[in-house]
Amino acid sequence: MATEAEFQDASVRIKTLTARPSNDEMLQLYGLYKQASKGDASGKRPGALNMVARAKFDAWAGYQGLSAEDARSQYVQLVDALLARG
Repeated sequence: MATEAEFQDASVRIKTLTARPSNDEMLQLYGLYKQASKGDASGKRPGALNMVARAKFDAWAGYQGLSAEDARSQYVQLVDALLARG
């Protein structure tokens, strides 16, 4: 399990990537970060015309029920994998 400090460190380290992650990876990062920091998705799902906000909401909602600890661990693992890739 990743600690809060490891999670915060990963959120800083991700900004040092030299190559931009794919859109799917960006959505994974977003969803895991929100789940770890805010818990389950709340609010109304954005409309179909707001595609970016809708995709981000769906990414977050995809982790519904995942504990903050597990979300932190998955986020740190994903950041580590992306950084190892370069």
